[in-house]
Amino acid sequence: MQLNSPKSIGILLGTLYGIFMRLFVELVNAYNLGSLVSISFMFLVPVAIGYIRIHFEYNESKTLTKKQMITIAWQPIFVFLFVSVITLLEGSICVAMALPAFMFFASIGGLLAGFVRKRKIKKANSSLLSIALLPILLSPIEVNFLHLSKIYEVTNSITINAPINVVWQQLANVSDIKPQEVPFSLTQLIGVPKPLKASMNASGIGAVRTSTWQKGVVFKEVITDWQPNKKMLYRFEINPDLIPDDALDKHVKLGGEYFSPLYGGYQLSEDKSGNTILTLKTTVKDNTNFGVYSRIWGEVIFQDFHHTLLTLMKNRAEKSLIATVSYN
Repeated sequence: MQLNSPKSIGILLGTLYGIFMRLFVELVNAYNLGSLVSISFMFLVPVAIGYIRIHFEYNESKTLTKKQMITIAWQPIFVFLFVSVITLLEGSICVAMALPAFMFFASIGGLLAGFVRKRKIKKANSSLLSIALLPILLSPIEVNFLHLSKIYEVTNSITINAPINVVWQQLANVSDIKPQEVPFSLTQLIGVPKPLKASMNASGIGAVRTSTWQKGVVFKEVITDWQPNKKMLYRFEINPDLIPDDALDKHVKLGGEYFSPLYGGYQLSEDKSGNTILTLKTTVKDNTNFGVYSRIWGEVIFQDFHHTLLTLMKNRAEKSLIATVSYN
């Protein structure tokens, strides 16, 4: 690939634009004029990157198909995100969450550039400049006037072949969790820590359950409702300053500026066969402006957490019951 070819120029300029915007928004964030966790950066910057790539590609090939416009626009996106990771501008969690949106909106930018160039619209370079400046112009407006904070609840259940009282004994104190007890999950793949243990300082309302995860992640759950064999509810007490910076990306840090679990808890019921139905609920506050996109990722991540914890409780309760029966 020749460095002075339209292809190389498009990839290079698209990548440099992405890095510039990443650093620029980080800088102006200090003055409350922009944010990485914003529509302007998350959706409009990849549009501009894709537009840049196809704008220059069109100088070499004027017969690009729509499929080519869609896929070629991804090239500088991949390079930009790779550079962001190796330079520690972003962590693996943020990159994994951003990648689908970046690819989709880069394709929109690519199609838009193809539309402009194919119709030989005058001042194509002016259109390119306008697209590149759009995130910069809109970011201050969004940060100061658009606030789409929302609260939602994630709920999952599992059927456990053990009586309620046996399951209840697994909830409050969770002894050291062995690696093989935790099922492989998407969150682990993108770098989210695994749970290690949980312990309570007492029982009943007001007691504190301390959860410890990998990478030094520790947070507290203050019991708000305690009904043995029925429910254990709590509110999260998380100090983001006590969570190591390298444990979770700063933009998705628990209790941080953008994502925070508020309440959670377990509820137990019995089915017709005498098995226990264990339900885990978490109420989450989302301070991003991403709407449906962030809600989807929130659901994915917390359902993944729930699946891990519920599977752990199921396996331990059923093994405990088998051990008790065998002993008797």
